[in-house]
Amino acid sequence: MIRIAVTGPESTGKSTLTSQLAEYFNTIWVPEYAREYLNNLKRAYNEHDLLEIAKGQVKLENKYISSSKKLIFYDTELLVIKIWSEHKYNRVHPWILSRCREIEYDLYLLTTTDISWEEDPQRENPERGAYFFSIFKQELENKNADYGIISGKGEQRLQKAIELIENKFHDALN
Repeated sequence: MIRIAVTGPESTGKSTLTSQLAEYFNTIWVPEYAREYLNNLKRAYNEHDLLEIAKGQVKLENKYISSSKKLIFYDTELLVIKIWSEHKYNRVHPWILSRCREIEYDLYLLTTTDISWEEDPQRENPERGAYFFSIFKQELENKNADYGIISGKGEQRLQKAIELIENKFHDALN
């Protein structure tokens, strides 16, 4: 099973890219649990909610993995929650840290901030994209993760991701 996580700062096209890749490779993708959780929350989120979101994301990933063929995509992963918790609360719950160390993907696609910001009630930092991108990049390097940077707009962005995946996993995909 090849596991590919699409990660990066908010409003960098992760959900769009993930669904496009799943369609192209004729496989499934795991949606971002935080969206569902926050859409159902009737109050402002707090630090404890990040732990619940992380647990929900892991549960969702485990649910989808059994439905996949040989390739599965993840629209975000726990690194997003870790970075957000550090930024917003200056700490990260030990459970999240532990899972970030345990859960590995075969490839991370790190999306850049070169597409237009889209307003969304769940997004908070339109001016900090480059700052967060550098943090994501450093986190992936710190864990010696295999990752590729995905930039460009529209079809160019998708094609870059497809080429990276096909080059890296050519034998396994054929």
